Formats: sequence, structure tokens, C-alpha cells
Amino acid sequence: MTFFRKKRMFALLLIAFIMILFMNSAIIGRKLYPIYFQQEIKQSAAKHNIDPFLIAAIIRVETNYKYHLESSKGALGLMQLMPDTADWIVESSNLGPHTQEDLLRVDINIYLGSWYLNWLIKHYNGNLVYAIAAYNAGQGNVNKWKNGNVWDGSEDNIRDIPFGETRHYVQRVLYYYEKYTKLYTDTEQWQGADA
Repeated sequence: MTFFRKKRMFALLLIAFIMILFMNSAIIGRKLYPIYFQQEIKQSAAKHNIDPFLIAAIIRVETNYKYHLESSKGALGLMQLMPDTADWIVESSNLGPHTQEDLLRVDINIYLGSWYLNWLIKHYNGNLVYAIAAYNAGQGNVNKWKNGNVWDGSEDNIRDIPFGETRHYVQRVLYYYEKYTKLYTDTEQWQGADA
């Protein structure tokens, strides 16, 4: 085979590879951005009327689906709930008693985290960006920023969030939320997930 034939063959193979890659970009995207614990996420999303992709995005940023984690500050499980916050959620939602070990259970952690996220969204009158920031920085801080006109709760002004960690957190959650929505909305496994 001559040099030019080899070069031409390589170019054709490269074009074919790129075409296959683009045709299967959603499949590749779902491999790069998997969602684990889908059943638990869908159940909690339906129960608490939250988009399951928002829950998945929070989990991805909090723990990358590692359910047994405990943060240096003491937050537990997939959705990194502080034990005091979990106690308040259980008390506020009239759930039965729980132990700290329960927070490491996938179903309980997602249920409580989803309940809390729903509560934050309602607290901020549907403003997802405020709710996401409060999930990370706490309501007290977000309320101070809101009431002190430090940050208006818009996605366009995330740069005004005083805490670098929270600013980065909100950006990452919104990134994964959008990514998951694009990659999974039309897949069979997520059909009816919002119901």
C-alpha cells in the first residue's frame, strides 16, 4: 500500500470514527455523566415534587455518588446532611425517629435531602439558585446576602456570592443539572420521572 493510500484510509477511518462519536454522543455523555441510585432519586423527586436531575446534580457535586462519606464538618451521606439539619427535617416532616447511621442509608439520605431541597425552594419562592446556595452555605448566610442586597439570587450574578466555595458549588450544580437534563430527559429510564 502506498503512502497516499494509507493516508487516505486513515482519513476515512477518522471520519467514520467522528461520525460514530457524534451519532452516539448522548450514549457517551451518559457514560461520562452517570446517575446512580436512579430509583431512589426518582421516588424522592416524585414525593417532594422536585426535578430528579436537580437532586442528581446536588449528589454529584456533594459526593459524586459515594454514599458512605462524612465531611470534615460532620455532614453525612450522599446529600451531605448535617445531623442537626436531619433532626430538624425529621421533626418538621413528622417522620419517625432516625439514627445517625440512617443518614448513610441511600434511600433515607436522598429522601431527607430532597425534602430539605423542596423546603428551600419554597422558602425562596421558587428561586432555585438561592435554594442551591442555601443548601451549601446555609439559609442564614443566603438570607443575609439577599436582605443586604449583596446578591440578587440570579444565575447571571453568581459572581456576587461572597463565599468562593458557595459560588463554585452553585456553578457546578447548575452545570450538572443542565448536563443531566440534556442527556437523560428523553431516555426510557427517566420517562415519567417527574410524575
